[in-house]
Amino acid sequence: MENLNRPLPKPITPEVKPFWDGLKEHKLMLPKCDDCGKPFFYPRILCPFCHSRRISWIQASGKGKLHAFEIAYQSFNPEFKIPPPYILAMIELEEGPRLMSNLINIEPDPAVIRCDMPVEVVFEKLTDEITLPLFQPAR
Repeated sequence: MENLNRPLPKPITPEVKPFWDGLKEHKLMLPKCDDCGKPFFYPRILCPFCHSRRISWIQASGKGKLHAFEIAYQSFNPEFKIPPPYILAMIELEEGPRLMSNLINIEPDPAVIRCDMPVEVVFEKLTDEITLPLFQPAR
């Protein structure tokens, strides 16, 4: 674990287990309400739209668009060892929910990056238990 380039997330609640288990299998899983039919993110015990507790899981396409971004030129966490600049990204998935991630495999230049550009998920295995969903420009 001494080679990690970022802090490890600590998934600690049962509600998030299907999300992290899916990532290990290179699947982006989203909770979906069985009553109103809307997928959402972050995982929780009830639907943020209709407050139902009937939640199941779907596999997302892994495709979406860049909703917003910021180019970070320094890191304030010593465990985050990715050399700046790097791109913090709010991704809007095809299924609707938005999630925070990093945009990779593109120059960190505001003249190159644009909101609404199509993106796709890329999985980065950190440990046997933790894989992260990162995003890159869609090919």
